[in-house]
Amino acid sequence: MSLRRSIYKSPAQLRAMVEPGLITAASLDAVRTLIAPGVTTGELDAAASALITSRGAKSNFQMVRGYRHTICTSVNEQVVHGIPGDRVLAPGDIISVDSGAEYNGWNGDSAFSVVLADPSRPEVVAERQRLSDVTQGSLWAGIAALAKATHLGEVGETVQGYIEANSPESSGTAGYGILREYVGHGIGRKMHEAPSVFNYRVSDRGPEVRPGLVLAIEPMVVIGDQETFVEDDGWTVSTVDGTAGSHWEHSVAVHDGGIWVLTAPDGGAAGLAPFGVTPAAIA
Repeated sequence: MSLRRSIYKSPAQLRAMVEPGLITAASLDAVRTLIAPGVTTGELDAAASALITSRGAKSNFQMVRGYRHTICTSVNEQVVHGIPGDRVLAPGDIISVDSGAEYNGWNGDSAFSVVLADPSRPEVVAERQRLSDVTQGSLWAGIAALAKATHLGEVGETVQGYIEANSPESSGTAGYGILREYVGHGIGRKMHEAPSVFNYRVSDRGPEVRPGLVLAIEPMVVIGDQETFVEDDGWTVSTVDGTAGSHWEHSVAVHDGGIWVLTAPDGGAAGLAPFGVTPAAIA
């Protein structure tokens, strides 16, 4: 007899995941207000830490063995898992910030990207802003697909389809690259749980989408080739060709009434509106 824990949560467990999602969102809001040229990534980390602690929660990133920071800050060619520190943000940078909170034993996980203005390099800013916009759009397309999907594989298919439809083709590069080695995941008692949430098409249809499924959907997209490597710090994932990356993420719950984006204060209403989907609050 299998003792594997079900990937589906009970209604009471879904309700317990609302607060850690909101705390995670608030930590990212605290970081977002500080992002500007001259600010260090360490200062961003401190702001997120203070917010999470003030809400009676813990950083779930610090529960990952060997990681002692509250957030990940990935700048330019760094796509994910960048370590906060003394790096100073500069005009034209694109920075992706990933944060998570544990509250009463339940977890939230979310990420966003921001491009800093640089009047001296408008082409660079426009290129990176488009990358961020497409990555964010693919996230919301995937979440909208979850609302109507029968199996999880439909989410990855939709994410890839959105990116392909909105990728520029220039300089011999056939559109944006989607990271293959890093994918989304289930979330609940642990920050990373089954099932894997692919950001691209796979042959496996994946598990059934039904009430109780809670996922962290997180497309990671780069301007150039998808090949990456882990830097000497053992964490930071950067592009081999040096092109910029973007990372967007939300934790989303499927319940009897529909879907609810746990890490968005409005449940995802604004992001889902262009796709004709209205989120339903968890009762």
